[in-house]
Amino acid sequence: MRTFHSSFPGLRSFLSLALALCATPAFAQDAEPKAITVSGSATIVSDYRFRGISQTDKDFALQGGMTVSHESGVYLSVWGSSVDEYIAAGSDQEIDLIAGFKKTFGGTTVDMGGLYYYYPGSSKIVPTNSDFLELYGSVAHTLGPVTAKLVANYAPKQAALTLGAGKEDNFYMNLGLSGSIPDTGVGLSAGIGRTFTKSYLSGGSKYTDWSVGATYTTGPVTFGLTYVDTSYGAGAIVSTTGKDIAKGGVFGSIGVAF
Repeated sequence: MRTFHSSFPGLRSFLSLALALCATPAFAQDAEPKAITVSGSATIVSDYRFRGISQTDKDFALQGGMTVSHESGVYLSVWGSSVDEYIAAGSDQEIDLIAGFKKTFGGTTVDMGGLYYYYPGSSKIVPTNSDFLELYGSVAHTLGPVTAKLVANYAPKQAALTLGAGKEDNFYMNLGLSGSIPDTGVGLSAGIGRTFTKSYLSGGSKYTDWSVGATYTTGPVTFGLTYVDTSYGAGAIVSTTGKDIAKGGVFGSIGVAF
């Protein structure tokens, strides 16, 4: 769901490693490709939206991630973001631990794996475990400068997703289009998603979310502006501070990739 939070010691260690690797000088242009590659990102967003619903009470979030990939297609990732405590019963951090397999065949890329959402200290307010596992799979096809991507996410029945009457599961799908304008650094995207089950993750109802956005990339830095909205009516999901966190809105981002 989710790039660096200053209180994530594990993420800081990954970042230090990546920066060290990035600083290593290149020797020969004909050197063999590395079997293992490391990449990462650090981002600040004016609102962290997950499937259309704000995770930060419509406030800023610091995010960061790191991925270690093998030439076989296997990869391991860690991703973190600051969140508001209403998301996970008192936690103000989200850490995603990801293991997957990704391979490209011609213009088509297949990606599948598992993602574990970890919320440190999530039982501080309510004695419950907010952590949960989600399985995912996607198929993306690129034609010229445009890519179409279909994603499916399924979280099996777990106590963390309960609405108060036993374990719940969660099924979500998203169809997105993205592309770039050649030689400009400008990217455009649009997507529509649907949550087909009722759970704590969905806010208690089935609903639809959608978004349109634009980015501008110069060197390793990307600036973004996105509009996000949901099919929830006004006041359907209200945070502990009284904000309508499923209401449509525009948010910005600044990120750096390495």
